[in-house]
Formats: sequence, C-alpha cells, structure tokens
Amino acid sequence: METKLLSSIAVGVAVIVAAWFVSTAWERTHPMMEKIKVTGMAQKDFMSDLIVWEAAIERKAFQIQEAYPLIKNDATEVKAYLDNHGIKDSEVTIEAINISKTYRSVYVNNRYTDEFDGYRLVQRITVESKDIEKVEKVSREITELLNRGMELTSQAPRYYYTKLGDLKIDLLSRASADGQIRAEAIARNGGGSLGGLQRAEMGIFQITAQNSDEEYTWGGAFNTSDKLKTASITVRMEFDVR
Repeated sequence: METKLLSSIAVGVAVIVAAWFVSTAWERTHPMMEKIKVTGMAQKDFMSDLIVWEAAIERKAFQIQEAYPLIKNDATEVKAYLDNHGIKDSEVTIEAINISKTYRSVYVNNRYTDEFDGYRLVQRITVESKDIEKVEKVSREITELLNRGMELTSQAPRYYYTKLGDLKIDLLSRASADGQIRAEAIARNGGGSLGGLQRAEMGIFQITAQNSDEEYTWGGAFNTSDKLKTASITVRMEFDVR
C-alpha cells in the first residue's frame, strides 16, 4: 500500500514538473502579448471660410469737444470707404469711442514731472465676413484713407473656419481607423490576432499653417494668421490580443 502511494506521488510530481517545463518553453517561444497600445493620427488641409479684420481711428486734442467731431467724421469716412468696397453693414461693427487722458514728461525745478497733454480718443472698427478676398483687398488698400490725413492703424487679418466641429469628427474617425490598422499589424507580426478595443483617448487637436515649420503646443496650436491651414489630431488606443 505504501509502495503504491509513493508511486502515485512520484507520478504526480513528474506530471507537475513536466507541465512546468512545457509552460516555460511555450512562454520562451511565444511571448505573452496581453495589450497593444498605439497612437493613430490623421490630418487634413483646408482653407479658412471666415476673415476678421480690425482697424482703429484716433484723434487727440486738449478739449474733448475739439476731438469728438474729428473722430466722428473719420468714422463716417471709414464707413463710406467700406460701403464703396462692397462691405455690408451687417459685416461691420463700430465700437464706442474710448477716451483717455495723455501726459508728457517735462523738466521743471530740477526734476521731471507729468504734464497734461490732452485727450486721446480711439474708436475700433471690426469687419467680419465670409468674403475673404474682398476684405483682404480692403485691408491692403487702406492707404487711401491714410492719404486723407486720417490717423488709422490696421491689424493683419485673422482667418477662421466655421465648421471645426465637423472637421474634428472626420479627423477622429480617420485617426481611429489608422490606430486600428497599426494595432492589427503589430498583433499579426507577433503571431496573434487583435482583440477588442479596451480604451481610447483623444489627443491634442492642432491647427497650423500649411507647409510650415510651425511647432505644435501642449495646449494645441490654433493658427489664425494664415488662410490655408492644416488640422491634425491623434488618438491613443489600447487593444486586447487574442
């Protein structure tokens, strides 16, 4: 009886040892791939469909009553200039006049002091339109007003895209497909097959100028100075492996 018991124990031990050797050999020749993590990416070139151009007129006088009629007349001339160039009233915003005191530094009694130098009146004008070429032309030909002696400062136009939501959805779809293709290739080359998606996380949405060396930022670049842009997005994905 004792001999049979010892024999059974020996057989059991042998089976366990053999199973361990087989398992170890399998792990050495078939590395376990529990998860695959990839980053899918997509990008798309597009053209802005909205332009914003800002300008400001300025007048200065010792009395507000002197400067106000001047800047009011300037605003009327700017409005007429925009009308003549086909800019609609609905595309123009004329802000309220901003009034501030100005000072100059004078040397009196062996020291410098600030002396009142008059009032400065500034009025900002904004044009927002989908007719990009028309507004670009207006902003370039603003010297017509400067030649009349008007004190006017003009900002460079800014360019936007009004369908960013649709663009982002399209890029997310394409980036996800790209990530799955990458994961399938990794799984296949590793001798397995791709399992289900366990996790997906959208990366940063970037908008840069086309064909530029503009750098991405951690918060997401958002170019407004160029009409032609490139949008890009990444998606981090994690899959099971069968």
